[in-house]
Amino acid sequence: MSCPIEDYALIGNCESAAMVGRNGSIDWLALPRFDSAACFAALLGSPENGRWQIAPTAERHISRYYRQGTLVLETRFDTPGGTAVLIDAMGRRDGCADWVRIIRGERGRVTMRMELVIRCEYGSIIPWVRRLDDGRLTAVAGPDRLILATPAPVHGENLRTIAEFDIAAGEEVPFSMTWSASYRPIPPSADASDTIEKATAGWLEWSRSHKTEGGGEWSEAVLRSLITLKALTHLETGGIVAAATTSLPEQLGGPRNWDYRFCWLRDATLTLYALMNSGFFEEAAAWRDWLLRAVAGAPPQMQIMYGIGGERRLIEYEVPWLKGYEGAAPVRIGNSATDQLQLDVYGEVLDSLYQARRMGLPASQTAWSLERALVEHLETVWEQPDEGIWEVRGGRRQFTHSKVMAWVAFDRAIRSVEEFQLDGPAERWHIHRERVHEQVCREGFDPELNSFVQSYGARQLDASLLLLPLVGFLPAHDPRIRGTVQAIETSLLKDGFVARYNTESAVDGLPGDEGVFLACSFWLADNYILQDRRDEARLLFERLLALRNDVGLLAEEYDPRARRQVGNYPQAFSHVALINTAHNLTRAYGPAQHRAESKETIEPDSNSAQRTT
Repeated sequence: MSCPIEDYALIGNCESAAMVGRNGSIDWLALPRFDSAACFAALLGSPENGRWQIAPTAERHISRYYRQGTLVLETRFDTPGGTAVLIDAMGRRDGCADWVRIIRGERGRVTMRMELVIRCEYGSIIPWVRRLDDGRLTAVAGPDRLILATPAPVHGENLRTIAEFDIAAGEEVPFSMTWSASYRPIPPSADASDTIEKATAGWLEWSRSHKTEGGGEWSEAVLRSLITLKALTHLETGGIVAAATTSLPEQLGGPRNWDYRFCWLRDATLTLYALMNSGFFEEAAAWRDWLLRAVAGAPPQMQIMYGIGGERRLIEYEVPWLKGYEGAAPVRIGNSATDQLQLDVYGEVLDSLYQARRMGLPASQTAWSLERALVEHLETVWEQPDEGIWEVRGGRRQFTHSKVMAWVAFDRAIRSVEEFQLDGPAERWHIHRERVHEQVCREGFDPELNSFVQSYGARQLDASLLLLPLVGFLPAHDPRIRGTVQAIETSLLKDGFVARYNTESAVDGLPGDEGVFLACSFWLADNYILQDRRDEARLLFERLLALRNDVGLLAEEYDPRARRQVGNYPQAFSHVALINTAHNLTRAYGPAQHRAESKETIEPDSNSAQRTT
């Protein structure tokens, strides 16, 4: 059986990622990219679907941590006979991916057992294993080759590779696994110690760019979230995947299981703020450039998400041989939501490119040409119903949040013309902006509830309405916004955290329930800050921080009843929201205020370097 989701730690090389359990087992690894077929898939099945475990044979007490400022993981096993530490890291070379493990003795003597089960193509294919003349093992299945190098004595047993050995204080036993394409020459194996030290040095060098003052007293939590965000970023393309996993359930045992190893456009603006306010302009520029390449094409063909390299075909299918995490079936590969109409992405793209200019990224004429084309297309489609921010599968509706983000698209296009002297029909866009605003306030607000509602004519609430003041649609102190926040507090809080919406309304067309959505809970804290309810914001933020696991990671959702993290993991959106809320709490003028205001409303002061370009 897999570990609880929160018992996993992430290691990666900015091309792929592995999930390492507290029990020393790597239960998920897709190579060579985040979205490749997994060769270890025990996370969604059983050990027979592939894993790599190194652990003591005796009872043990386990503790673990990342090396400060890095993605190098150390797991400490304390047993009656002694103590051993397992060090995990990943590296990369041209055409190869390496992940290395060193078991180091610290006290006494500990008997260790290694069990390696390689199953390619999401746990379904048993590879052909042979021993090379130099003693290494190779496992080949189709295009994939894995190579194991270790001085530990290994042997085959029931289609597994096993090693048992003792480790004494002061001793080390290294293990190195290398992926390469099977049709290329067999590469040399990585030196485990050298790979770990280079990974440590590389992460430390990267972390030094972090503006520690931005996170205030929570700077360590912010840095860990930034490292997680960097780990989910592809080195070459700049694309940031939503999570490292697929099909971890939003409800334990339920069917709400999706593949999140792709790049969503709606993450763009919040991600830019998280990166740039923390000092990582290079990553922000790479994300902006990825967005421009992915979206390039005819505006009607813009998708809500793309592959890591900007791929458009993300065909969804099920893999029946995997029983699902704790029986949560089906396991899905790909994501058919890519074909949905979600009007909010127009606002996200226009907002992200506008804010990129405003915060100092180099100008791009290509970007403005694309923006103009998108806005001109939006003029013809903004009144259509869509599937909305939550990608519902219960039919299109006139979602209030979608219309608000259409307003954002027109607003940011107008701002770009007026503030940066770009060429465009601002007068015509003014007319559309006013029409959208008037319609939302008329059709999306329920006077009886004193709240905006999920969709026109409905009485259900939706946590996406918390974004209205954050994008500048209405001021946070507007009575309609105050009423909406109060209604959400009354109707959508579970154990003090925010659910996206009431699943009993059947709006999403899916059976079952789900946990509270962590990003939405951070948005509520942001609203408290804008409404001068800072004590409540701080309390909620600290409760959210307490949901992180022992190495600082968050999933997409949290189940208050089971007290478990649920959903895909670690979730970029949750960590982006954590970073931005920390900045909102610790800065006199945080990203929530900055995003909602136009350039002219910003008055220079001692923090002006953080505010204007």
